[in-house]
Amino acid sequence: MDLFSSDSINNLLPCDGTVYYHGKVLGQKQALHYFDYLHREIEWKNDEAIIFGKHIITKRKAAWYGNENYLYTYSNTTKKALPWTKELLELKQITEIHSGSTFNSCLLNLYHNGQEGMAWHSDDENSLQKNGVIASLSFGAERKFSFRHKKTKDSISILLQNGSLLVMKDTTQTNWLHSLPKSGKIHQPRINLTFRTMQDS
Repeated sequence: MDLFSSDSINNLLPCDGTVYYHGKVLGQKQALHYFDYLHREIEWKNDEAIIFGKHIITKRKAAWYGNENYLYTYSNTTKKALPWTKELLELKQITEIHSGSTFNSCLLNLYHNGQEGMAWHSDDENSLQKNGVIASLSFGAERKFSFRHKKTKDSISILLQNGSLLVMKDTTQTNWLHSLPKSGKIHQPRINLTFRTMQDS
């Protein structure tokens, strides 16, 4: 039996997409080790967005790494990928083993507390592989993560644990939005790594 197979993991979505929650793929000590490294060593910068012509700098911080110096544009701003670190390559390999997919880039987000979140959106930029796999590793504070169908408005939420892996694939980005809701009850930071595949230009 393949311990990393998704066959024994149920799809969280009722239709029009596939989302697997693998739970904790890293032990507590291992997850803490990587959280400390990521928090300290990643080249974090406040994320930026241009919305309705207004330049906004978020409290949330982000970083973009990849196999090559890929350009990634979202929210009308562009990032240039930094080269992988040894630790990010280790996490990429762990994610690839569990998800059964390969990735060439990673967008990282640092949320300092529950006052910082992510509004409803889809990761469907043209630069990303269409209907490709996006694998999300979570470290630090446990946070609620929500999905909402673009047409039916049906919604589903899950609590993402420290050291856990969530995999979105197939037509999920086409048919569903996702968000990280804010919460005044959470005072600890969370770091999220979303491994992706950029299309060859």
